Amino acid sequence: MRTVRAASRVLAIVAAMMAGLILHHLWLLFGRRSPWPPRFLAFVGWTAGMRPRVVGTPLRDHVLFVSNHLSWLDIMLIADATGSAFVSKDDVARWPLIGWLARLNDTVFVARTDRRDVHRQAEALRGALASGRPVALFPEGTTEGGRDVLGFRASLLAAVVPPPPGVRVQPVAIDYGEAAHDIAWVGGEGAAANAMRILSRPGTTPVTLKFLTPIDPATMPSRKALAQAARDEIVAQLDRDLRDASADSRNRL
Repeated sequence: MRTVRAASRVLAIVAAMMAGLILHHLWLLFGRRSPWPPRFLAFVGWTAGMRPRVVGTPLRDHVLFVSNHLSWLDIMLIADATGSAFVSKDDVARWPLIGWLARLNDTVFVARTDRRDVHRQAEALRGALASGRPVALFPEGTTEGGRDVLGFRASLLAAVVPPPPGVRVQPVAIDYGEAAHDIAWVGGEGAAANAMRILSRPGTTPVTLKFLTPIDPATMPSRKALAQAARDEIVAQLDRDLRDASADSRNRL
């Protein structure tokens, strides 16, 4: 059944991709901005069984969302809630099909291991933010922390210190609840194996996305201070959620 479930979900995603590509190019043909890449990402998350609940109010433009990072599903969930473009490591651009799809969603590719190229990467991100479209970034740079939130890489926030006019940073806490350990992508698991493991999971998974108090980067003395402030907000929220869940569990007993 797990194999059948995964195969049926893959077929649904492929069908949606084909339909989305036709609609995407029709929108471009008429000179309109296409909403279909983020809608396709949202469909992938839904098909994989994720059932997101949004708490708080996501900013709609001139915003850099920063979030904790457990899985590739995080991208689908944030795309569903915000329609944002994303910042991704540059090797994703070379992945067959995935890199091409990422470009359709205006992904900003950065070389996260090349500290010498921070200025060029920051300018690429500043350009995306200046257009007004929301952009999302995972400052941990990896899913290796799992449910724990690793330190945020301040170099990835160079584009907003100082910020483009009107741009704010909004932290996002993604909470998979009891499913977090099963969802988290850690260790040496390959991308294909991880995708099939997630797509073969039975049932649905409730996920909460909490959009926290926006931060004005202009009030931060440095990108390191900004990274720490954003991480502190997310960690505090996840800790509160964990305490509340534990209390609810005890009350049910």
